[in-house]
Amino acid sequence: MSVTRQKVGKYTYLYDSKSFWDKIKKQPDNDKIPIGKIDLHTGEPVYKQDYLDKMAASGESIEGMRLWDKSREARGMVGAGANTVNETALAEAILDSVRDFGVVYFIRELTEMIGLAEILQDTIPGATEEVFALACYLIAQDKPVMYCEEWVASNFGLNTGSMSSQRVSDLLVSFGCAERNNFYRRWQEKISSREYIALDITSVSSYSQQISACEWGYNRDGEDLAQINICMLFGMDSKLPVYQTMYSGSLGDVKTLRATMCEFATMTGSKELTVIMDKGFYSEGNVDILLGRSDDGLSIRFLIAVPFSSNLAYDWIGIEQTNIDRLENVILTSGQPVRGVHRQNEWGGIMLNTHVFFNPEKAAKERNELFRYVTVLKQQAEEDPDNRKNAAAYNKYLRIEKHRKGSSVKIRENEVDWELETVGWFVLISNYINDTQTAHDMYRAKDVVEKGFMRYKNNLGLDRLRVHGDERLENKLFIVFIALIITSAIHETMKRKNLYKQITFDSLFLTLAKLKIASMNGKQILRPITKEQTDILKAFDIRLPDYSTCKASTPKKRGRKPKVGK
Repeated sequence: MSVTRQKVGKYTYLYDSKSFWDKIKKQPDNDKIPIGKIDLHTGEPVYKQDYLDKMAASGESIEGMRLWDKSREARGMVGAGANTVNETALAEAILDSVRDFGVVYFIRELTEMIGLAEILQDTIPGATEEVFALACYLIAQDKPVMYCEEWVASNFGLNTGSMSSQRVSDLLVSFGCAERNNFYRRWQEKISSREYIALDITSVSSYSQQISACEWGYNRDGEDLAQINICMLFGMDSKLPVYQTMYSGSLGDVKTLRATMCEFATMTGSKELTVIMDKGFYSEGNVDILLGRSDDGLSIRFLIAVPFSSNLAYDWIGIEQTNIDRLENVILTSGQPVRGVHRQNEWGGIMLNTHVFFNPEKAAKERNELFRYVTVLKQQAEEDPDNRKNAAAYNKYLRIEKHRKGSSVKIRENEVDWELETVGWFVLISNYINDTQTAHDMYRAKDVVEKGFMRYKNNLGLDRLRVHGDERLENKLFIVFIALIITSAIHETMKRKNLYKQITFDSLFLTLAKLKIASMNGKQILRPITKEQTDILKAFDIRLPDYSTCKASTPKKRGRKPKVGK
């Protein structure tokens, strides 16, 4: 961390600058937050009040550091006994007080609409705003939580004060199991779905030896670390997360699935649950377990992807290859349409629904990428046939014959053709869902939630559970859960209103972030709202903020009916 200077016209501004490595861009980057400027008259630095407060709170001396009094500057802009105003200085003072407004306003209004804000206030009253602020940050910023403090300071409408690392650490022990369970119960009553979907299980690795559920087991990331397993329950009607549970990392996924489903059933009172799982869960034995009967009275309905390591997937694709690319087989998606067909196939005397899909756009893209990759690989082999780094790829795609005068390289055409047979295809099986469009949509909805979880998991530090004790871990997971509720509500509305045709999830937040608010003499002045921002708010049935003075910075219980997912 360092204080940097930037000259803008005749003014020199001071910034608190933090450097970090951007994992997405794969390059160094930095975050800068304005903390003051150089006084034009004295040449000495003057600092903002919130920066001085932050320094004092961290135990650093602020003796001799002068306060930047913008209100005094603004008053000095008006000539005594005259109506003239130094417009340039006035504009400068207003610009210095501008903060982001659109993102927090949008998320707060949405959480009130779906009933989440009221339940958070009732069940976690001592930490509502901090949980909300951290969830907002996870959704709006694809950066680690260590930079949350600066983001919160630059956004209007978050009533938390400083969200320093110490404040976040305190938050993780400020509430416990009773508050979380009360939230889950109230939230499930709010959703009141007739049927629930259990998304498949996510593993999180940890170095900690103080988390009781952290044990050794099959690690999906291929890491030699202990882990926990997390399973999430979804409302089929609302398309929103309802509940999540954590259990030992040593327990096998399908072997403990029925016990996990029984826990869900106890909480919801539902005996019918649908489980959506990726191909990592597939095996003939696991499908047999899911189809089996037991004394718990629980009926498990499933939708599971079949990997191409299974001969069944090849057989089913072979049946459909000739006739699948027809208009009658079109499946609509948020992007380009795919093709899908449904058949029933026997499994141990039970008829299962088989859904076979083909994405022609993805098939063409991956075909070209494979051709390019193998062609480049052949050129590299001709130049350096003994390259150890490429040895595995050489062996898979090429046939290298060495001679006394050199070597010859040929492409294994059969290997390439075999790989191309499954490009753009995927297969789902279900003991319940017989409509191909429904099967596709439910499986893709799982992808949206999982991608969101992975993003928040990394930014909140769940990729390495650097927490000590179960309580901190559970509260970290809880905050991710709140962020996923909001993300899922946004996604469902964007899908229902066909917004993905005009805007992506990330560009929606970039557009809203441009809505600013300025503070001047104790008043908040909202910047003009653009057409794009207005269209977003109207699409979500969110009221436009007051144009002259915005006071929508605190949560309210308005009792509005939820419109998301209905």
